[in-house]
Amino acid sequence: MVGPGMHDERGAPHGGASTVASTVAVVVAGGAAPDLGALGRLGGPGTIVVAADSGADHALAAGLTIDVVVGDLDSIDPSVLAELERRATRIERHPIDKDATDLELAIDVAVRAGATSVIVVAGHGGRVDQSVANAFVLASPRWAGVSMHAVLDSARVSVVHGPGAVTFDGAPGDVVTLLPVHGHASGVRCVGLEYPLHGEDLDAGTTRGVSNVLLDRSATVSIDGGTLLVIRPGPEFPDGGDT
Repeated sequence: MVGPGMHDERGAPHGGASTVASTVAVVVAGGAAPDLGALGRLGGPGTIVVAADSGADHALAAGLTIDVVVGDLDSIDPSVLAELERRATRIERHPIDKDATDLELAIDVAVRAGATSVIVVAGHGGRVDQSVANAFVLASPRWAGVSMHAVLDSARVSVVHGPGAVTFDGAPGDVVTLLPVHGHASGVRCVGLEYPLHGEDLDAGTTRGVSNVLLDRSATVSIDGGTLLVIRPGPEFPDGGDT
């Protein structure tokens, strides 16, 4: 499983899916609770579950078995922390005054644990700065070799690093937005969207990729270079897993 209705294609810019097996990690952010039913369906066999601080409250409520809790632990429910300590769950405690958010630390733990595919799940905490920071940290170049996806409140997000591609599912008429981050994205191509791109560049800060439309039930977006966020409606997780 790569992610909820998602399939990454790496090392083949315009198709050719990788056959390398994935180790999947689900990273549950703190803050407002996500859709717990959908979250619970992500915890399949062999999945690494990492909770960022009070993300442990959500993961436990969703019935997931948590492998690691990481963060400054200033917002986790004390009873949840006590239960996890009783279960001998691994806990990585950090000082409140630190140089990274709990979510960034949690993603780093997941990758160090061997995850090749990471799905971040977060509700909407009401802070715009946190939401923007979450989107940027997903696209960090140090995780360019990791298949990175997220459900951020009502949106599903996939990160594409060039050369690479993502194929995703949805419903005809879904709005799909392509946003370059950390600079411009080169050689952008999309198949299955109403407004196609045929190898054009998307400059940093452009709104050209905003509000495209899914024509059928799946689409593919690929780039030659740079980094692109592919954003579409969520947070439902189709039962079928990846495309």
